[in-house]
Amino acid sequence: MGDHPGGHQLGERLFIPGNTWIHQLPAQTKIASLLLTMLVIVATPGDRYWAFLGYALLMIGVVVAAAVPLRTLLARMTVEIPFVIFALLMPFIGSGPYLQLGPLTVSEPGLLAAWTLLAKATLGVVGSIVLAATTSTTEMVSGLRKLRLPDLLVQIFASMIRYVHVVFNEAARMSRARKARGFTARGPAAWTTLAKTLGTLFIRSYERGERVHLAMAARGYSGQMPELHSLPPATARQFIYASVLPLAAAAVLLVAWRWGVSQ
Repeated sequence: MGDHPGGHQLGERLFIPGNTWIHQLPAQTKIASLLLTMLVIVATPGDRYWAFLGYALLMIGVVVAAAVPLRTLLARMTVEIPFVIFALLMPFIGSGPYLQLGPLTVSEPGLLAAWTLLAKATLGVVGSIVLAATTSTTEMVSGLRKLRLPDLLVQIFASMIRYVHVVFNEAARMSRARKARGFTARGPAAWTTLAKTLGTLFIRSYERGERVHLAMAARGYSGQMPELHSLPPATARQFIYASVLPLAAAAVLLVAWRWGVSQ
């Protein structure tokens, strides 16, 4: 039992302790900064290629300023793989006009859509990695509350961080039980067993959630969790520091837009 991580420890696996100025910013300023920056990036048309180059340089600067190791960054970016797979399919399932790239015939709008998805998703993933690497779980929850996010959503987020390790441990025990009975996941014949395992895991997680709720209600829970680790409010200077990234992104978009119009 001592080897099992607690919810706090599991959430802190993404956090990289440091003393950079990004680490020192309050969580609410970093969350707001990333949200505003991503709104600018999402609003950028996919054909403004120079704008995305500018965004990439900004994100590289943020990664360097936060002292996030390159190996850690690349390892955590694997979460983007499903988006990459979907983007690679878009040029082949899109409508015309079509382009001939060697032996392949691809959709021109699909190609642009794939590039746009990959560029925006990659920038968003990098920004999220920096946020998680420079903000502890306690700070994140407190920052979401200070941004006046609905309390129910904050509670769901905090509970997910606290109990996600329970689901992982349950899945690991079920995997060991299958292996002890000689099961090996090879070929489509194993899909039925894996599907039943997934269903059982869902039912057990749902039942555990009910037991946790009953335990909370027995201890006086009335729909609102007390804030045990309240952090001091952010200063105007800290908000100004955090606003550098979204303002720089907006400037990049403005320059790219005016340049595209002038051409």
